Amino acid sequence: MGHGGFADSVLNALASTVMVLDSENRIDYVNGAGESLLRTGRENLRGQDLGTFVPSDNPLFRALDQVRAGSTRVSEYEVTLESPRIGRHLVNLHAVPHQEVQGQVVLTLHERSMADQIDRQLAQHRSAVRSVSGMASLLAHEVKNPLSGIRGAAQLLELDADPSERRLCRLICDEADRIVALVDRMDVFSETPSLERRSINVHEVLERVRQVASNGFARHVRFFETYDPSLPPLNGHFDSLVQALLNLVKNAAEAVPAEGGKITLKTAYRHGVRLAIPSRRKHVHMPLMVSVQDNGTGIPEDIQAHLFEAFVTSKPKGTGLGLALVAKIIDDHGGVVEFDSRPGRTTFRIMLPLMPDSAIGAPADKEAAR
Repeated sequence: MGHGGFADSVLNALASTVMVLDSENRIDYVNGAGESLLRTGRENLRGQDLGTFVPSDNPLFRALDQVRAGSTRVSEYEVTLESPRIGRHLVNLHAVPHQEVQGQVVLTLHERSMADQIDRQLAQHRSAVRSVSGMASLLAHEVKNPLSGIRGAAQLLELDADPSERRLCRLICDEADRIVALVDRMDVFSETPSLERRSINVHEVLERVRQVASNGFARHVRFFETYDPSLPPLNGHFDSLVQALLNLVKNAAEAVPAEGGKITLKTAYRHGVRLAIPSRRKHVHMPLMVSVQDNGTGIPEDIQAHLFEAFVTSKPKGTGLGLALVAKIIDDHGGVVEFDSRPGRTTFRIMLPLMPDSAIGAPADKEAAR
């Protein structure tokens, strides 16, 4: 197949992978994005079997077979391409027969963007924030007052009760106190006045979180930091952001193995991440990304769809309020939280807006292991 100058330069400018496969699924052509996806130069890719990069049972090959069987076009959405050689990629794929060469297929892979991944969980995030805010108001007004009456009645009964009945009265009081304590913890979710914000360096927040964690609940964990030092400030509430990130780091520390546990804290500037926020009636630019990644067991699939809701947890003694609090705090800052998880790697990403009219310089990454 001839690949002349102009057409080749156009294909190499695309962010999506384009490749041409022969009848045996050998690579005849691949553009620049495909080189990045397969982590191999095109000269070395030409003539190689695509099956050396992607497992043969992947839906990708079923789509190729359908094209060769007579379909004019086959599309598959949210296909995961994963192998030790190329890592893990979530893509939409489109396959069409080559118009000039029998048996050849033109395959296009559109990798799902960060904004697209966030959008899948944005509705869940907003719903969780609304539900916990409403629940907090309900608990404060409709639960604490009756509990106070129940506790007072139990105390009066205890005065005239015999020893066995006093134990039951004391049980009622203790359980009422326990429920009130839980409700008090929910107060942070209620609709509160706007946080007093100021210009904040997110790396100062992360440093505080790392210090607290590594000197307490995460002594057994090795921390890695991958920071973009050129990030401009965000408009936020320092203590609330520390609390949100501490909750994420605590969850990560509890998930990692007792030996060899790793948590990576990362910041980056994501160009082009704009999300439609109904309450703001416009697309909001959220370029500041903060992530917490661990090498733990992963989040059970059966709770992933409800992870940010109150009282959802996989911990035997957990209350399920930690991630709901994270969602509430980040929502108060005009941001969103998203995650992806599989055994061996779970990542929570927070996307936040910057200070108005912030300017950003040339990014420069650095990594340090601590």
